[in-house]
Amino acid sequence: MMLRVWLVLSLCLALLACSSEQETSLVPAKLPQDLQPYPVSATPLPAELVWQTNDSDPEFADPRAVRGGTLRESVPSFPLTLRLVGPDSNGSFAGYMRALSMGLVDVHPNTLRPIPALATHWAFGADHKTVYFRLDPDARWSDGKPVTADDFVFTLEFMRSKHIVAPFYNDYYTTQLTDVIKYDDHTIAVVAGNPKPEDELLVEQVNIRPVPRHFHLLDEQWVRNYNWLPEPGTAAYRVSRVRKGKFVEFERIADWWANDKRYYRHRFNPDRIHVKVVRDNNVAWQYFEKGELDSFGLTLPDFWYNRAQGELFDKGYIHKIWFYNSVPQPAQALWLNMNSPPLDDRRVRVALAHALDFDKVIQTVLHGDYSRMETHNVGYGDYDNKGIKPRALDLPLAVRYLEEAGWTTLDSDGIRSRNGQRLALTVSYGRPEHTERLVILKEEAKKAGIDLQLQLLDSSAFTKKVLEKNHQIASLGWSGGGLSPEYWQFYHSDNANKPQTNNITNFADPAMDALVDQYRAELSKPVRVELAHRMEQMLFDSGAMIPTFKVPYTREAYWAWIKLPTGNATRTSSAVIDAMGNGLFWIDVEEKNRIRALRRRGEPLSAPVTIVDETWK
Repeated sequence: MMLRVWLVLSLCLALLACSSEQETSLVPAKLPQDLQPYPVSATPLPAELVWQTNDSDPEFADPRAVRGGTLRESVPSFPLTLRLVGPDSNGSFAGYMRALSMGLVDVHPNTLRPIPALATHWAFGADHKTVYFRLDPDARWSDGKPVTADDFVFTLEFMRSKHIVAPFYNDYYTTQLTDVIKYDDHTIAVVAGNPKPEDELLVEQVNIRPVPRHFHLLDEQWVRNYNWLPEPGTAAYRVSRVRKGKFVEFERIADWWANDKRYYRHRFNPDRIHVKVVRDNNVAWQYFEKGELDSFGLTLPDFWYNRAQGELFDKGYIHKIWFYNSVPQPAQALWLNMNSPPLDDRRVRVALAHALDFDKVIQTVLHGDYSRMETHNVGYGDYDNKGIKPRALDLPLAVRYLEEAGWTTLDSDGIRSRNGQRLALTVSYGRPEHTERLVILKEEAKKAGIDLQLQLLDSSAFTKKVLEKNHQIASLGWSGGGLSPEYWQFYHSDNANKPQTNNITNFADPAMDALVDQYRAELSKPVRVELAHRMEQMLFDSGAMIPTFKVPYTREAYWAWIKLPTGNATRTSSAVIDAMGNGLFWIDVEEKNRIRALRRRGEPLSAPVTIVDETWK
């Protein structure tokens, strides 16, 4: 599973010089010319193919949904790029941009079975590596041009190009995806580098998203020229306005090609999504209370228990929901850069883990609502190594490891030193609301003689620092997903000691490389499970990451003009108010006007509304 994240020079310079009030042009200055179709395969389709589809799983959207209105959201920092790949493309805004494109198939959010997306049908080759697809002839790019087999063939050329400066994709589309074969304008085959079980092969390995061939001019200026040019997508929204440093706005494509498709109708209902930059979460809360933002995440206990109270809630203007989901857990951890002394010493890494009191954080700051994450990959069923328990607070053991590593001298502050160097470690993070929990960890670590120095950064600057491997300790979470854990991008030495890869611990061990390579090539699920267990154990033994917290739910507040579908959300919903993900809610514009009028008069809308949905707990 790829966790990862997807004009010309004069225009770039103009943007840098312009006022922040100016809007960015979304039109490329130059496009490829005279594109000739890719040739079709000289080998015909195998005669024995058994074509499959899924048109029988239940629809999960609500037919009561209506289109219209603008959803207003906020992000803490402006993105460093709108590209889908290349430098700085894997930041916190990447989820918005990736949601503008669809894959060949999707996954039903409740049954977890494959459903049609850009492909209507699929068939498996006998080699367990090749999947054949029939593309939906209705599919269109957001600029109106048809999606054809040539776009999928171009994907391979694009992702292998050095011009995109994306080593992960360069490797993945060479070793793990070896070919895209065109049989006609709407029939292709995608070939994986290794055999895989059918479900993982279809949903994860070959389920590529096309790249619009007519839009990209691949040359040495590509990264710079396309930094602020959002490529056409295939999903329901497209970027419509960008005011640099201020906001990005998306508009719904009125004649979107999938409007009436079985699994897409009644979804993606707002006409616009306006995402403004609000750098302080407390300020964002004030915007929300004024009705200038439509929803607000309440996963943080302080907001759920303390802030989401008062007249707006008592009079029913704003509702609250606690929705349990069933998805692989995001890998929340402290990620230790093993190339940054003294974290190059395993004894120091393990000592740090034993010096941190996560239980105290859970019981105090987090109100007991979170639980401890065990290891990197949790929530993948059989693949989970349930024998691993995270290292618990044990100050005597932490001290023993540190003294064995030579950190024996204590200064007047109780901080250890060795050869005149203090045991000071910098923890970088990008969310100010995490400060309180990190302060508790800092105070507890001091008891073992470790000085944790907290470094709060703007979220974009934080992401850039980590992907450039300039951090010492990074506090962050990698989003989970897929049917099985992913190891190559995080722990293979091919991705260590290189910028812009996800191996942020710089883990480089030939023994791990061998297991990762075997895991990627293995067809048997029981063998893959056993390999996953061994890799998780090796990761635990190394101390390269210190798991922190897991949260198997989402909590949100939303103005009552936001209407939820029957069932509120789906099994795999990471958020309830998720315009580009599940896209199930809608905005009642008349209700919005009524609520505003009631509020001006001080009259209630209803009794307080708090929903606790444990359907998927």
